[in-house]
Amino acid sequence: IWAKLTPEMAYVSTQTAMAELLLSGCTTSSDHLYLFPNGCRLDDTLQAATQVGMRFHAARGAMSVGQSQGGLPPDSVVEREDAILADTERVIDRWHDAQRFAMQRIVVAPCSPFSVSRELMRDAALLARRRGVHLHTHLAENSSDIDYTREKFNCTPAEYAESLGWLGPDVWHAHCVKLDAAGIAAFARSGTGVAHCPGSNMRLGSGIAPIRAMRDAGVPVALAVDGSASNDGGHLLAEARRGLLLQRVGFGATAMSAREMLEIATLGGARVLGRDDIGALAPGMACDLVGVRLDDPGLAGADDDPVAALLLCQVGRVALNVVQGRVLVRGGQLVTLDEGALVAQHRHLCKRLLAA
Repeated sequence: IWAKLTPEMAYVSTQTAMAELLLSGCTTSSDHLYLFPNGCRLDDTLQAATQVGMRFHAARGAMSVGQSQGGLPPDSVVEREDAILADTERVIDRWHDAQRFAMQRIVVAPCSPFSVSRELMRDAALLARRRGVHLHTHLAENSSDIDYTREKFNCTPAEYAESLGWLGPDVWHAHCVKLDAAGIAAFARSGTGVAHCPGSNMRLGSGIAPIRAMRDAGVPVALAVDGSASNDGGHLLAEARRGLLLQRVGFGATAMSAREMLEIATLGGARVLGRDDIGALAPGMACDLVGVRLDDPGLAGADDDPVAALLLCQVGRVALNVVQGRVLVRGGQLVTLDEGALVAQHRHLCKRLLAA
């Protein structure tokens, strides 16, 4: 299905995802796009974000090892590794803003250890360090990932990442559900980040990521909704609620508090993305502000502890979302997008994609 993606689909789906994120209280997003069929480029998503007004870290992903070589994707959608590196340099030159309060940055992001070669992982890390940008990939998501690196490289995913330069404060890995104690210690020692995707982990039956142990060890942890193919929803506050409750399911009723999960979703995300200008309301920080109405039926009685209610109750839409001082949601409605027209266009393109 993904092989049929077009530039228009990439653009519209980016805006649809950002609409859902904004309406659920998100101000800053990162997306990992790693297949570029039919003329698609990372620029399609960056241009879409520019119109929306959402802060965006666009990850230039890649797949280079097809099924014929034991990889995940069909051979028809993989790219040559020299072309991947060249286009990554191009988008950094065109889009990356290293300044504080930047609205758009580029991330170097081969998809995963089982969809690119060892050489591309190594070269991507070298490129990112040379250009001063962050690195991102998937790691240790499920038991199959552990089996793959054991079989192919005779090591754990964390050991494989470390051997290729994929640990450090400029790196974050998605999932890490199966990160073992040694891996957690290595991540903590190096300041390597984790993007926790609880909804996706539940939907795919991957397991419960040891976020409590990671936090106790000092691993930087952020919250993520993952992609629609793995989650079906991009509601950030709902994801925070899932993350909070899932830690309690796995590790006890005191394993995660509402305030700690709120910190993961704000300052945690800022740290993982390498930002010192977002994640908190304070002098010298970006003007990001989200407002939630407490007179909604689902929040009735929340006045005594609205912070706990924000995470433990079910918030539908936020009333206000301000990004970099610009109002993007007012009265629960999108300001920079026509929601009805966007959804209609997305539905049309989705039907075309699935019917092709």
